[in-house]
Amino acid sequence: MNYSKKETAIKFFNYLVLFLSILIVSSSCASSKKAKNREAETVISTARSYRGTPYRYGGTTRSGIDCSALIFHAYASVGINMPRTSEAQSKLGKNVSGRNLEKGDLVFFATGKRKRRVSHAGIVTEVQRGRVIFIHSSTSLGVTEDNLANPYWSKVFLFGKRIL
Repeated sequence: MNYSKKETAIKFFNYLVLFLSILIVSSSCASSKKAKNREAETVISTARSYRGTPYRYGGTTRSGIDCSALIFHAYASVGINMPRTSEAQSKLGKNVSGRNLEKGDLVFFATGKRKRRVSHAGIVTEVQRGRVIFIHSSTSLGVTEDNLANPYWSKVFLFGKRIL
């Protein structure tokens, strides 16, 4: 098949546009992943700044805070307005299985008498070789970090959610 110079130039131009489009899309995916990682680190560092704050049911300040307020403040640090209760927070985002959790994801638990009802929440701070650490406001210890594999937490774990 013989192409004229004009047809060859058009074909070359089309390939060039396709190549540049692929390059732009792939670089924007990489930069959006970096932005997501930065947001997750900001959420985590904000939550960690509350470490040692005592638990207070309905509390929203550094003098006393509950689990949902910790999430509320941590996500506000990246401009995300979260609901004020863990049950309402659990309805947002994308479902994530326990084995696919990432830093910044939310974890939800049923710690009350109703076995399947969300009553507690935390933020994943670390994932290494299947080991998942999360920060939350514990009724006994205040804001602290725990391992999801701890027998108590693994027993009451319901699901994870990805917001970022």
